[in-house]
Amino acid sequence: MSGPSVFGPDVYASRRDLAGRIVTVLRGVTDRRGLEIGDLRSRAAPRGVIHELMTTDEPAKFGATVNRVALLCFFEVEAGSVMLVGDDVYAGNTHLGTVAGFNETHMPNHQNICLQVTTLLDGESIGLSVEDSIRFVRPEAPVSTD
Repeated sequence: MSGPSVFGPDVYASRRDLAGRIVTVLRGVTDRRGLEIGDLRSRAAPRGVIHELMTTDEPAKFGATVNRVALLCFFEVEAGSVMLVGDDVYAGNTHLGTVAGFNETHMPNHQNICLQVTTLLDGESIGLSVEDSIRFVRPEAPVSTD
């Protein structure tokens, strides 16, 4: 379901951050990936599972196919939660990007999580390391000026 639910645009009143650790740093950038972004707004991530992070600098919305992709890392979830499109993702204090969408090509082995970025760099180029912390956090709600 790509649009708002029957309950409104945001059913997530509150949730804890998803936390994990990098288990594999990846290298590689391509302009031929053909990654299909699924029609999924959220994905559960239980403790102990391993998922892959990648980035794109192309517009990545529900149902899009992106070709320009950089590989970042595989991470293991240490504190399970729910990942949402729009979450900010950090390795330590480094902002890696914003969740653009999910791809289930390799499920049940692992979920591909695609982050929106402006500059396409792989995990090795960014300087990621095995055991670095990973956090998915809900962006701060905009402050109303009304």
